[in-house]
Amino acid sequence: MAQATFSVRMDEELKRQFDSLCADFGMNATTAFNVFARAVVRERKIPFEIVSPKQDITRNDGMKAFMALREEAKVNGIQDLSLEEINTEINQARSGEDHE
Repeated sequence: MAQATFSVRMDEELKRQFDSLCADFGMNATTAFNVFARAVVRERKIPFEIVSPKQDITRNDGMKAFMALREEAKVNGIQDLSLEEINTEINQARSGEDHE
């Protein structure tokens, strides 16, 4: 199969760290990029999640988070807190107080 050259620009420190990590894996940067490219082609997607630092929270996302917290409270045996106890927990968390 014919070979092609692919050039990438990146921060020097990032390249140094990447080269060092690739060496720890027993490969060079070219091999690592080939592994990445093959995974992208095979999976037809980027093989890891890419997330924006800014997230638009939808009502559905909020409800999922709430339900996850309810389940965690149930597992930890604290699902029966009163509204006053919940507000105390919230206020302590906001002020950075240790509440245990």
